[in-house]
Amino acid sequence: MRITQGTFSFLPDLTDDEIRSQISYALEHGWPCSVEFTDDPHPRNTYWEMWGLPMFDLVDPAAVMDEVRACREEHPQHYVRVTAYDASLGRQTVALSFLVNRPDVEPGFRLDRAEGADRRIGYTVHPYATEAPAGSRYPAPDPRGNGHARR
Repeated sequence: MRITQGTFSFLPDLTDDEIRSQISYALEHGWPCSVEFTDDPHPRNTYWEMWGLPMFDLVDPAAVMDEVRACREEHPQHYVRVTAYDASLGRQTVALSFLVNRPDVEPGFRLDRAEGADRRIGYTVHPYATEAPAGSRYPAPDPRGNGHARR
């Protein structure tokens, strides 16, 4: 299952040139960027681990791209995103956020149904990835390169 979070999530994965273009767009608008990663992409998990600090006062996207590359190398089987912040309204808001890396295998989610009093039905989204402990939620890719993952 392909996780669809953030801008461009329904499109094919962005190339490095396309990522650089989006970072340039953010910097041209004065939006500082940060790189974040997680192995729990639950829709309500908005607080991902930060890779370094947000990068203020940049004009060249090369510094952000260097951080994206470093985060990808350190966490190849995690979701990595770039987030651009806009403080023009007096508060820090997300202006742009998009994935720049995803694990080779994305196990997806299950919808759990719970029936309550007065015929009420509640639903909970359960990510299959969280059935394993943090740090081992996504299998390493098979070195044979056949598209399957090792466990």
